[in-house]
Amino acid sequence: VLTAWHAVPEPGPIAKYNVFYNVTSDSNEVARIAAQYAVVQSGGKASVLIFTDSLYQIALDKANVMKEEIAKCSGCTLLEFIDTPLADTANRMPAMTFSLLQKYGDKFQYALAINDLYFDFMAPALKTAGKGGKNAPYNVSAGDGSISAYQRIRSGDSQSATVPEPLKLHGWQLLDEFNRAFAKQPPSGYVTPAHLVTRDNIAADGGANNLYDPQNDYQGHYKAIWGVK
Repeated sequence: VLTAWHAVPEPGPIAKYNVFYNVTSDSNEVARIAAQYAVVQSGGKASVLIFTDSLYQIALDKANVMKEEIAKCSGCTLLEFIDTPLADTANRMPAMTFSLLQKYGDKFQYALAINDLYFDFMAPALKTAGKGGKNAPYNVSAGDGSISAYQRIRSGDSQSATVPEPLKLHGWQLLDEFNRAFAKQPPSGYVTPAHLVTRDNIAADGGANNLYDPQNDYQGHYKAIWGVK
């Protein structure tokens, strides 16, 4: 029996690979909620740059969903759609950040990225340029929820929001899908809803430990399903 985590962008069974269930968040929902945050926070007037890495199909898909969401906002502007590799962010992002500030000036209001990693190296460059912090540009990540992202959001250090993955919950779900497969039952079909973390709610659901771990007693519920005390 095969179950998977993030094997493909979509949650659910993968028939062609004989995978019983692929556990993952809905990446399109993650992208939408990140873009919608920028729209709402800007009062429908966001000027946006989008960062992605076309080496990964899921990254490109998420970026295109964010692009579509911004396009739905009549008062918003997509300044640039930037394809730059995640693997080289340490080298590229500092110089690119200065270049984008020179190119767009105060129009550079929001950066939407498919992963927090871009902001690991953008935030110091913004600080050097006297930008960011709790002011524009506001950085929003459609995915990951790294420790450094939580720390930046909590301290107001050039990141406003992230949409993290509940890694521990996903681990429990993987075990549950295995149990269902062994019992000749269908998969659960469960998909974790997207959860936007901002400074306003960062203390909840595991945020004090710099991770997203829903406090809904999911472990207790799984144990009840399995008949385990």
